[in-house]
Amino acid sequence: MTSTPWSLAGTATGRPPLKMGMTLLHLAVLGTFGTIALTLLVTWLALGIGLTPLLGIGLLILVGLLYTLFAVARTEILRISGLYGIDAVPLSWPARRGPGFGGYLKTLGRALGDGRMWASIGSLVLSCIIGTIMLGVLQWTVHLAIISFAPLTNVDTVAGPFLMHTPADQAPWLMLLAIAGAGIVIGTAFLHRSITVGIIGSLARETELTERVRSTTVQREGAVRAAEVERTRIERDLHDGVQPRLVSVAMTLGLAHQQIDSNPEQAKELVAEAHASTKSAITELRQLTRGIYASVLDDRGLDAALSAVAGRSHIPVQLDVQLEGRYPRVAEAAVYFAIAEALTNSAKHSRAQRCQVTVRVREANGQPHLWARVEDNGVGSARITPGGGLDGINNRVLAAGGTLHLQSPAGGPTTVEVSVPCAY
Repeated sequence: MTSTPWSLAGTATGRPPLKMGMTLLHLAVLGTFGTIALTLLVTWLALGIGLTPLLGIGLLILVGLLYTLFAVARTEILRISGLYGIDAVPLSWPARRGPGFGGYLKTLGRALGDGRMWASIGSLVLSCIIGTIMLGVLQWTVHLAIISFAPLTNVDTVAGPFLMHTPADQAPWLMLLAIAGAGIVIGTAFLHRSITVGIIGSLARETELTERVRSTTVQREGAVRAAEVERTRIERDLHDGVQPRLVSVAMTLGLAHQQIDSNPEQAKELVAEAHASTKSAITELRQLTRGIYASVLDDRGLDAALSAVAGRSHIPVQLDVQLEGRYPRVAEAAVYFAIAEALTNSAKHSRAQRCQVTVRVREANGQPHLWARVEDNGVGSARITPGGGLDGINNRVLAAGGTLHLQSPAGGPTTVEVSVPCAY
């Protein structure tokens, strides 16, 4: 939440006095029309309650009142946000979570129990009260200021405060009361600011904390799912690839051991075969570990790591990376593995003839993000399925606090965009 404090002296630009003038204008409008509007809302409420026994017509009136109160509360948040520069999230009607009429009633219940709505209504009621007081004091202030010039007229007495008649020669002293009244009018502007900023600002902080908790929960769930998918992939690769190859090496060496005395030539061939299988197993292990941790990413950065990935790709990759310096390892790793997995998926499933990889740094929500786009000219129809490659990309990106956007219509092309915050 951000707001700018006032000073009576103002600034060179004159903005604080301008804000105070806008506040007094708001109070004047609320004091004039706000009380009437609140009276109408109370009458609406009484009418709804009174007509409820009559075939439930009152219930429809009360539902309409709830919608109206929600709109009024939303307007109040927008009013205070615009007047004092508070970063408050506008009030929004609760999303419907259940089917049928029962789901609609639950939505009404959540709207009725929304604390932000009632707090905003309370802010508006207090503003109307302060506005009414301000208008009354302002009226008396103007009256006192005018009658303080009574000696310049031919009247003998003037009507002062509380209908007291004051001699005209003593009327100039009433200017002191007028000055005090002006101070009270200015004080109502500060009072309105303090109360409304306190209410709406606390709502903004609460909303911000709620959003942070939600984001943290999403990141944690993404990290857990990413770890689970990665563990499953490692187990599958070990079980289906490296493990059978090592078993084959052991069996081949066993046969060579049995024939080393009786048939040395055959034993040499078996040892050579085992040696070749061992090198293949080492290659598979290297590829497996590269999918877990890319040392070149730490040594030479994201650009070099992506160049290595593009060089190993089975389909031609056009790489366009424009980065300056290094970025947090979490962000670089998330983007690296997202691109590597996207290229692997393109090679396996899309029947693409080429891929385009673009990496930039972009501003989003006031902070820099590593943004990457992988596009192939394959057959399309790619979907995020639990445990699949795109699901793994999504989980990694979510764990890093980023977002993934997939477009893959039937017939292609398939586009994967990821954006990960990279501020230090």
